[in-house]
Amino acid sequence: MTNPPKDPLFILVKSLSKSEKRQFKLYVGRLGVNADAKFLALFNLLDKMKVYKERMILDQGIVKKAQLSNLKAHLYKQLLVSLRLNPAHQNTRVQIREQLDFATILYQKGLYKQSLKLLDKAKTMALDNEEKTIASEIVELEKSIETQYITRSIPDRAEELTAQAQWLSRQNELASALSNLSLELYAMMLKVGYVRNDTDLERVERFFETHLPEFEMTELGFREKMWLYKAHLWYSFLTQDFLGCYRFANKWVDLFYEHPEQIYLNPVFFLKSNHYLLESLFFIKYSSQFRETLEKLEEILTSDRFPKNENIASLAFLYLNSNKLNLHFMEGTFEKGLPLVQIVEYGIEKHQDRIDQHHIMLLYYKLACLYFGIGDHKNCIQYLKRIIENKQLKMREDLMCFARVLSLVAHYEAGLDYHLEVQLKSTFKFLLKMNDLHAVQKEMIKFLRRLGDIYPTELRAEFEKLYVELKKFENHPYEKRAFLYLDILSWLESHLQNRPVAEIIREKALNTVR
Repeated sequence: MTNPPKDPLFILVKSLSKSEKRQFKLYVGRLGVNADAKFLALFNLLDKMKVYKERMILDQGIVKKAQLSNLKAHLYKQLLVSLRLNPAHQNTRVQIREQLDFATILYQKGLYKQSLKLLDKAKTMALDNEEKTIASEIVELEKSIETQYITRSIPDRAEELTAQAQWLSRQNELASALSNLSLELYAMMLKVGYVRNDTDLERVERFFETHLPEFEMTELGFREKMWLYKAHLWYSFLTQDFLGCYRFANKWVDLFYEHPEQIYLNPVFFLKSNHYLLESLFFIKYSSQFRETLEKLEEILTSDRFPKNENIASLAFLYLNSNKLNLHFMEGTFEKGLPLVQIVEYGIEKHQDRIDQHHIMLLYYKLACLYFGIGDHKNCIQYLKRIIENKQLKMREDLMCFARVLSLVAHYEAGLDYHLEVQLKSTFKFLLKMNDLHAVQKEMIKFLRRLGDIYPTELRAEFEKLYVELKKFENHPYEKRAFLYLDILSWLESHLQNRPVAEIIREKALNTVR
């Protein structure tokens, strides 16, 4: 089934709350001439539509086909202007930018003194809130005004502005270099996943060392430290140094608690810092701190002071539910995690326009693992099928690889032997093509291929052989990533001990509680 076309204007209209729609109509109606405007008629029609259909717009006679594109662009702009005026979107950054805009208008009218007064107020606000990029723009405008209007109110004004400009330039240069490094490492992680061999490791190490700028920790402010910790975090993820991930994710979260006002000024970064801390704790199996961090995050998210908007709601849904699933995986409480299936399915439907395909597929993989953990292999296969058949997923090849390997195991467990041979060939071809055939995967495929020739009486011995072989890779620097996606060893132990896999994982969790 093909998805209906996603029109940006239609998506924006559908994202509006009742109060935002009401404000837009009041904003448009502030002048009587707008009451019958075509763009308002288009807005009302889009608001009523369930699915975007261009033919329906044209049939209403609102506009001719040749003019529709321009009318949509005009409506889009008017909606953004209206949203900008909404108090809910008047965050500190918008307020500073607004003051800068007002000061620019006053400057253009030749009202230099009034402009400088507003700029000084905006600059103080920008520096207090770590908005150094905007602060730099403000200083540049101040310099421009000073060349035309000598206030004589402050001696050595030129030296003061020059020193400020140089300091801000250095800060912004550092923030830019560190954020670029963080972004490029993140892109590397999405495209190829963890390092797979010594060559990959050397390439990542060399890239990190050559792109990390020189600096003194004392010259870094909040924003520069945040980008530094993010860059180290992605470097640690790529190199599978999960203790390093924990260390830098923890520094990032602590940075927010050291500057609590930044939690509410940068809610998205606060959410991400906690998510990566939780992911790191999941990898190192630190369950007690995992639960504590998750509970603390939920408490802050539900507080009245924490900002509320669609973007934050989507990220909160993604991170909270992803980590709630991880908690059930850590503790082996798969049955208790089943209510999350409906929550996740509903959330994906609700937030699909704001969550990328990669993260949606990651949620499907977690749901597949949840069903695998309770022994419902048919539902597990259905969720994995959504990933394997997704043609839009161009990143995170390792997710695709392990979805296929888990699908093989689930087919075997479900007794769907007639599908197994085709699946084996397809998976083997895919892994070769992706250059991602690792020792763990090789052993799994070899084992599954042999199953047809193994007598039932020999099965236990074969499971034991595979277990001994895979156990060698549990702490291997490159092979251990296979166990992050699927707890193969616990699955094998469940067969050897004739016990449910969830029981094995629960027992391990109790023995490693910390």
